[in-house]
Amino acid sequence: MAEFSPMMQRYLETKEEYKDCILFYRLGDFYEMFFDDAITASRELELTLTGKDCGQEERAPMCGVPHHAAEIYVSRLINKGYKVAICEQLEDPKKAKGIVKRGVIRVVTPGTLVDSNMLEERKNNYIMAIYKSGIYFGISICDISTGEFYASEIKDNDNFSMLLDEIARYTPSELVVNQMMGDSKEEIAKIKERFENVYITKFNDKFFKSDLNSLNLRFNIATTEGKEIFNLEERKLLISSINGLIEYIEQTQKTSLDHINKISVYQLSKYMALDINARRNLEITEKLRDKSKKGTLLWVLDKTSTSMGGRLLRRWLNDPLIDVKEINARLEAVSELKDNLMLRGDIIENLKKVYDIERLSAKMTYGNANARDMLTLKNSLMKLPELKSILKNTNSEMLKDLYNKLDELQDIYLLIEKAIVDDPPMTIKDGGIIKLGYDEEIDKLKTAQTDGKKWLIELEAKEKEETGIKNLKIGFNKVFGYFLEVTKSYLSQVPDRYIRKQTLTNAERYITEELKNLENQILGAEEKVVNLEYDAFVEIRNEISKNIIRLQRTSEVVSTLDVLTSFATVAEDMNYCRPEMDSTGVIDIKNGRHPVIEKILGAGSFIENDTYLDKEENRLAIITGPNMAGKSTYMRQVALITLMAQVRKLCTSRKRENRSCR
Repeated sequence: MAEFSPMMQRYLETKEEYKDCILFYRLGDFYEMFFDDAITASRELELTLTGKDCGQEERAPMCGVPHHAAEIYVSRLINKGYKVAICEQLEDPKKAKGIVKRGVIRVVTPGTLVDSNMLEERKNNYIMAIYKSGIYFGISICDISTGEFYASEIKDNDNFSMLLDEIARYTPSELVVNQMMGDSKEEIAKIKERFENVYITKFNDKFFKSDLNSLNLRFNIATTEGKEIFNLEERKLLISSINGLIEYIEQTQKTSLDHINKISVYQLSKYMALDINARRNLEITEKLRDKSKKGTLLWVLDKTSTSMGGRLLRRWLNDPLIDVKEINARLEAVSELKDNLMLRGDIIENLKKVYDIERLSAKMTYGNANARDMLTLKNSLMKLPELKSILKNTNSEMLKDLYNKLDELQDIYLLIEKAIVDDPPMTIKDGGIIKLGYDEEIDKLKTAQTDGKKWLIELEAKEKEETGIKNLKIGFNKVFGYFLEVTKSYLSQVPDRYIRKQTLTNAERYITEELKNLENQILGAEEKVVNLEYDAFVEIRNEISKNIIRLQRTSEVVSTLDVLTSFATVAEDMNYCRPEMDSTGVIDIKNGRHPVIEKILGAGSFIENDTYLDKEENRLAIITGPNMAGKSTYMRQVALITLMAQVRKLCTSRKRENRSCR
């Protein structure tokens, strides 16, 4: 049997390492797929299946996509449940000797998407690692596009049910599991039944290490409140899940992950217990029937102005607090924003001009941000001083705290303002992205590009005047470059500083040191300036990446302010009141309304009703009535009002005389 061609041998070697992926193999301006990958991709992406000579009797099945449109096709494959390995050219084909060196630069999976056009702006894309040991679980959750990282342990009586609840809390797009978990067929089957779209990857046990040393060196590990964790080394399940997830992310992304710098360890008891069925039936973030947002509690409450705020609001709804002090602090901030229309309006006006700092900063450290991303970041940072000024005279403790924490990041703003042009191209390797005045060498080369012809005209005039040779002219050809041409009738006037380059029938061609210097500046200036601009851009991006923690803190402040302002806006629009929160175990609702149904029906259409429950004689209420009388609506209404109150939101009761929501 004949050997495969050298190129195909390289392809097959790479494919052997990534058997579970569709391999996008870069050949010139296309990513090509071969053999089974080509057959699969042509079917799923509706591409024409062709063939390529590969050294065998039969041509290899082949299909391809243009490199500039690869993201679209990768996204479609991911949505269909495939993993994609991107194999790129690692050297310039013009300078390569023999076959161009290629290598996989990234593996794209459902949980590792970072490209903005593949992600929902207002929804996190989580990947979760599950480490099972006996009947217990360690879990870690990360959104690579934002840098968020959470971890916990599940060690209770009904552990698997609690695991399902945590999966429902985060709705990850991918699960990375250890061998024991992967071999638990019944549990995996239940997960697939409850979460149809989740992608499950079984990962080698050797990567789920219980070693804490490497983690302590790389991450700030603390509770979600930022408090130090004692005896962390004893939480083996948690540490193993973290190590497994970090290793998986590093193996697939193959790039800097400096934006993932903090791991928040949380206790399941910190939040209101919402099991998987409660989340589904209350339709908090998605409809039970079609998974849409419209008709959910999120749909009612989401008046956020930024993508960051939209994601944070979703997280708050999934994690209602049980700490009364913290809940009341948030409610106080919402009340101030609700009562102060001018304050709220000024904040919203500024937030509308703030883009996704969280994901933009992650792109900087990830290394896939372009000049337009940088300009978007600059325009967002430009609004921060004004936003901070607006918060200066607020009264609630939480808003004061946000004011103190808000870093205006003006050093980063000024760096981008000084360096990046106002209308940069999409790509960063074609030049045209660095402003004049930022780099002296780039300025010289750009001047050489634009003023080169002018310089030559001036030099020609100068040489005519100095030599007296009236018909002297400057010319150019690809062999000799630029030259001074003198007809033979003026050869006696040629100065000694002229260096002969070529003899013609009627003329001689010369060069001078000055002309040679001009030639060096003009010829190749475009290529040089493109390379220098790219290097300068990468330096700027790296400089911004050094400030990733500052950027993340600022995005946290902005998103928190956005959600609080959204709550205040909805409370004003829907006439919600502030609940009285305490630890007495009493639910006392006066004139309650179902928030979702009221919005669908319109103001005034929903019939208000009361509820009273406590831990003594009123622990249970029996509801009777015919079908379609509103029994389920009433029960959901009580649950949603309670949830809204604990998510730091004013609730759906009208204040009437002495009536209030408690």
